Amino acid sequence: MRRMIPTSLSGKFQGVISMNALRCYLSEFISTFFFVLAAVGSVMASRKLMAGDVTGPFSVLIPAIANAFALSSSVYISWNVSGGHVNPAVTFGMAVAGRISVPTAMFYWTSQMIASVMACLVLKVTVVEQHVPIYKIAGEMTGFGASVLEGVLAFVLVYTVFTANDPRRGVPLAVGPIFIGFVAGANVLAAGPFSGGSMNPACAFGSAMVYGSFKNQAVYWVGPLLGGATAALVYDNVVVPAEDERGSSTGEAIGV
Repeated sequence: MRRMIPTSLSGKFQGVISMNALRCYLSEFISTFFFVLAAVGSVMASRKLMAGDVTGPFSVLIPAIANAFALSSSVYISWNVSGGHVNPAVTFGMAVAGRISVPTAMFYWTSQMIASVMACLVLKVTVVEQHVPIYKIAGEMTGFGASVLEGVLAFVLVYTVFTANDPRRGVPLAVGPIFIGFVAGANVLAAGPFSGGSMNPACAFGSAMVYGSFKNQAVYWVGPLLGGATAALVYDNVVVPAEDERGSSTGEAIGV
């Protein structure tokens, strides 16, 4: 038994450096880079259009639309390669649910965070008249309240990802990214003025790294990771447990 343990660990780490795994990491890098570039860039664009006004309705509407479109596209282009996570909270939920290994999740996280930093660096270098914006908490919100809000938003997002990625539902997989983008845009509209509506630790990390301030950064990690893990456990163990696979394989529809 003692000899089997290192063999098993060796096998797991061999799997995370295979050519197929490297393709997945590259796919996550590309899709996350595109998403962060659009999400953070849309905030900068809204400030430009409104002459620096960050309190008008378009300061939320423009990023919400950009988040919806960019996330749908980003998930779609990596859907059949890496699973289209684009978000450490989604990756964490997949790891908690046992759909990917912990070492693979760590490499996904690395790819996502490097991509986010690179995207924000591109914005900093190209848009010299503005600072790269960071996610901030509104004055009427506490750090705990913002973390809870981000956690709830991440729960909804990750739950939608699990639903859209479930072939047992009979929904064409190509449609899934569209609904994932819709819920992300709705979340930004609902929470943008309060916590920023990040839902994505990598996006928050990249902008904070380039801006040079990690104030309240824990809010955008603790909340989304806990929300993503909870969504994964609820979906896989309560709403659509694994036992339902036998029923769905015989043509039975799973109601919602």
